[in-house]
Amino acid sequence: MSMTDPIADLLTRIRNAQMAGHETVAMPFSKGKAEIVKILEEEGYIFGHTVEHTKPFSTLTVHLKYQSEKDPIIRCLKRVSKPGRRVYTRKDDIPVVLGGLGINILSTSKGVLTGKKAKQAGVGGEILCEVY
Repeated sequence: MSMTDPIADLLTRIRNAQMAGHETVAMPFSKGKAEIVKILEEEGYIFGHTVEHTKPFSTLTVHLKYQSEKDPIIRCLKRVSKPGRRVYTRKDDIPVVLGGLGINILSTSKGVLTGKKAKQAGVGGEILCEVY
């Protein structure tokens, strides 16, 4: 099965694992996914992640975070830019998620950044997803 949108796959796997109350979720590794997961970790939405480099392909494992018993920290994971409809933004037009309570993750010329960091760096880019 060829995957057309690995980022949507990552978000869906996290969403499903949280609904099922899992502590971790594993998926095929890719640099793009690892960048997004790193931001989720820095922003405190997940505990962390591990990468297992094995042949023929590596595995990315995400360690999920819950507020209380089975109450996930991440309320919403939304894919914004899709393969069929790319969504780009200028540095001045980066949208605010949930009045500043959430984050958006952008793919910029300076790498994968949160909306806030992209604004500080003075770059726009493709809005990958929203998290809150």
